[in-house]
Parts: sequence; C-alpha cells; structure tokens
Amino acid sequence: MNRPRNDTFLRALLRQPTEYTPVWLMRQAGRYLPEYCETRRRAGSFLQLCKSPALACEVTLQPLARYPLDAAILFSDILTVPDAMGLGLYFSEGEGPRFERPLREEWAIRDLAVPDPYDRLRYVMDAVAEIRRALAGSVPLIGFAGSPFTLACYMVEGGSGSDFRHLKTMIYDRPDLAHRILSINAEAVTQYLNAQIEAGAQAVMLFDSWGGCLADAAYREFSLAYMRRVVAGLIREKDGQRIPSIVFTKGGGLWLEAIADCGCDALGLDWTIDIGAARRRVGERVALQGNLDPNVLFASPEAIARETRAVLDSFGPADTGHVFNLGHGISQFTPPEHVTALVNTVHEHSRRLRGN
Repeated sequence: MNRPRNDTFLRALLRQPTEYTPVWLMRQAGRYLPEYCETRRRAGSFLQLCKSPALACEVTLQPLARYPLDAAILFSDILTVPDAMGLGLYFSEGEGPRFERPLREEWAIRDLAVPDPYDRLRYVMDAVAEIRRALAGSVPLIGFAGSPFTLACYMVEGGSGSDFRHLKTMIYDRPDLAHRILSINAEAVTQYLNAQIEAGAQAVMLFDSWGGCLADAAYREFSLAYMRRVVAGLIREKDGQRIPSIVFTKGGGLWLEAIADCGCDALGLDWTIDIGAARRRVGERVALQGNLDPNVLFASPEAIARETRAVLDSFGPADTGHVFNLGHGISQFTPPEHVTALVNTVHEHSRRLRGN
C-alpha cells in the first residue's frame, strides 16, 4: 500500500514541511450533507449504516466529492467497541445512544472481556479495506476509536450524560472497578485500532470526548494513563510507512503538556484555547490539530474566512506541524456551502503565509 498522492496530512502530523496547511473536519461525513441523509434513509438506521461496509464507504467518500479535503475518516461510531462487548447498543430518536445492559454490577464488570476485532467488529475492518480501495491512493484514511474513559462513560451511565454520576461515584468509591473497566477498554481499543491499521488505516485518532469533565488528578489517573497505554501498543509502521496517532481530549486545555508527552504524534485542540499559545506550551514535541469553533460555520462566508485566517495566523508562518480542523464535530445544522469557504480559506491563506 503506497503513500497517497496527497500526503500533506500525514507529513503535517509528522512535522515535516508542507506547501500548505492540510484540513479535514471531525464528523465531515454527517447529517449536514443532504447526500448523507439520503444514504442513511436507505440504510434504515444509523447502526445499519455503520454495519454495512458498502454504505459506510459511500458516506465516507461523500464529503471528498464536495470539498478538496486532505484526508478521509472512516465512517463508524466510537460505541461499536462496547456494543461488541455485549452491552446491547441501540439508538433512540432524540435521545442518542443507549445501552440495554449498562455496567452497574460488580459481577458484570468482572465478566467484561476484550472482543476479537476480527469477529464481532469484522464489518469495521471490511469498511476500512473497501474505503482504502475506493480512495485509490488519493488522500489518507484515518481510523479512530473512543478513549477508554469516554467509552466507560457510556458503558456505566447507559448512554449520554452530563454529570457522569455513576462512573464518577465508582471512581471515588470503587476505583478498582473503574480500573478494571478501563484496563479492558484500553486493550480492546488497542486491538481495534491495530486491526484498522492492518486493514488499511494510515493514521489513527483517539477521541476523548469526556475526559475534560474530570478533576485534575482523576484525569491523569483514569483517562490520560489509559490513552498512554493505548498509544504505546499501537502499530507504528506498516508497509514501510509511519502510522501517526492523534489524541484529542475535549476540554483538555489544562493538560496539553501532559498529553503531548503520552507518545502521540499530534495533539487535537478544542476551540477554547488559542492555538498559538498551545504551540508555545508544547513546543516541537507534537503536531497540533485544530481548532476553529464549529459554530463559526453558522456565520457568513466572510466571517468564516476571517476566523479561519485568525487560527492560521495564531499558529504562525511555520510550514510544519499544523492540521487544520474544527475544535469539535461539525454541527448537523451547518450549511454545506459554508464548508467550502472554510476549506478554500485554509488552503489559500496557508499558502500565502508560506509565500507560495
């Protein structure tokens, strides 16, 4: 599997010189695109869409047909892993993901086991392989997983939450049980990401969506320590090519230096921190990915261009180490044409900053 023709994204992650700043968007294949909504309607449900390699490939490619993005990201969901553990994932209209059997009993936590990624998650690997074939060497493919802590939030709470009362109570009352869940999750996520790499993913990303809800010491013990374990277990090279890793903690601005030292190649930033300040804090240890506020995309194309230039200007004129992205996933209410303004501005302004 040769390096893609447009490898700007991979070179930026490895802090190698690039002619412009590459850009992709978290949730770039999603409900803001009418073509995605049509494919999801044909699939019958979100889960059926995820579990069909052909349809997952179709929606992965849709944003690339509209915009000159520099990477594709596997269309899937972070909760495929706990679903494969037998927790009974389902989606309720207007409620988001739910689990039929949340982890509340000690016996269930003791019985929790790492799923074989080539068995109950085979559909994900089939999708990765199909997407790689369909991309035909144009741009890189990103694989991903939820962080061990973020998965635990859903597994213990039984769905989305805001205070994560059940898991936080467990952390403080029964840390042994929390560590048991997190240890299983870390091994499961490591195997899952490595299987994606074997199937064709050329970079991988850990989404720690809820780590930022933790107190400082708890974040380091129950979230970051397990992401460090995952990163240490990842395949670093495949077919002679480096496989970069990205770690993103939403609300992680307090811990940038510690995350940068976890072994990852790139650090994802949400929109609450200035990217120039972040760069000064982490130095040359990692590349940075981010970090436009997703809500900027509701504004006019002129405002989008202005705010996009501001992020690029804050990072500075260096030709290494920046992947442009939003500070979190794109909203389903985003006008598709506004993404055009964003992508074009990133490419044009970053070239100007480099004198190209």
